Amino acid sequence: MAPWRTSRDFRLLWCGGAITIFGSSLTLVALPLQLKELTGSTLAVGALGAVELVPLIVFGLYGGALADALDRRRLIVRTEAALGLTSVLLLLNSLLPHPLVWPLYVIAAAAGALTALQRPALDAIVPRIVPHDQLAAAAALNSLRWQIGSIAGPAVAGWLLAYAGLRWSYAADAATFAVSVLLARKLAPSPASHDAAGPSLRGIAEGARYAWSRKELLGTYAIDLAAMLFAFPLAIFPFLADELDAPWALGLMYAALPAGSAVVSLTSGWTSRIHRQGRAVALAAAGWGLAVAAAGQLHDVWLVLLLLTLAGSCDMVSGIFRSAMWNQTIPDELRGRLAGIELLSYSVGPQLGQLRAGGMAALTSVRTSVWAGGVLCFGAVGLLALTLPKLMAYDARTDEHARRKRQASAAVQESGTGGGSGSDVADGSAVGRRTSHGVQDRS
Repeated sequence: MAPWRTSRDFRLLWCGGAITIFGSSLTLVALPLQLKELTGSTLAVGALGAVELVPLIVFGLYGGALADALDRRRLIVRTEAALGLTSVLLLLNSLLPHPLVWPLYVIAAAAGALTALQRPALDAIVPRIVPHDQLAAAAALNSLRWQIGSIAGPAVAGWLLAYAGLRWSYAADAATFAVSVLLARKLAPSPASHDAAGPSLRGIAEGARYAWSRKELLGTYAIDLAAMLFAFPLAIFPFLADELDAPWALGLMYAALPAGSAVVSLTSGWTSRIHRQGRAVALAAAGWGLAVAAAGQLHDVWLVLLLLTLAGSCDMVSGIFRSAMWNQTIPDELRGRLAGIELLSYSVGPQLGQLRAGGMAALTSVRTSVWAGGVLCFGAVGLLALTLPKLMAYDARTDEHARRKRQASAAVQESGTGGGSGSDVADGSAVGRRTSHGVQDRS
């Protein structure tokens, strides 16, 4: 809880994010349901994923460049307000006597683009408002925020949709954005470095070159991508519940993963004592694959739920240490651009994983798709661990990038700015930072 106690801006960011995630979870349930009611087509509902993914890819890297070139607080406030507008448009469409289908896709694409523009700034602002030695705790708290919203939001959405209707879900979502915008406006300014260049393809390429030069960072991206590609079976949970003769457990299957993550977040104090973070990422991803593989083999629904909860715990452990490596080693002036790269790594993986799970289930069987995906994940993580020695050798106590960041953080605190986000923090040269940064967790 140290970041919560020591940083006012972190408290504001956390509360605003929790409110936004809760409201967005309402729309996450309501929008596919509305499409189902209007079209009756599973293909039409499934197309939402593609519509949302393309803007994430297109705008993610540009959002990272914007986060390095503009005031991050201002970028967060403006994109948050624009996201609130998309909820208002969904509400207005639902109020029509005959709601239209095409606006649902357009609004979903716009929301995906705005999320891609905002997320790098949200990720990049955290190391400015939280002391260096508290970044792992901040990652855990941010993940807990997502877990609370992802469990409570759909539960409330189900009640609203059953008893009040779609329009009330959209209205509640719009109201939550109004609150989160007010909280974001209270954040301290977070200006770009004094010598920051405007967003450009050259700037994006500079961030990509830096990421390529850091093989341990590439390893974290690759391992997370492999875990999600091979062992992310959410798309076939409805079919798995039927095979287990437990359709009543479908909601519990979806809740098991964030529940496992929440357990780790609530007990995450031990993570600050782990320094070989690269190894921890690999071991946790391997554990995720083994838990999913075992879940695909068992016939007892309660054991399956237990293993899915264990998988969620492993995913959270991996996420905390990935975030710690990124935030404790990557310098400030490219922080946003690398956050954009990380956004692609965790957005593309789950989407392709859904396609992999569904396609393999169609070619083989539901159970084979689940357990074989887990085995493939375990094998891929093992292969990556063998081919990425820098990731496995990474030690936060001795890594040159981590040492440089610790020295920069100490210099900032000695100058009297603490964990705040004033101009001295924003200016990479003021604290001797001369490379590039960015990224955070899946929250």
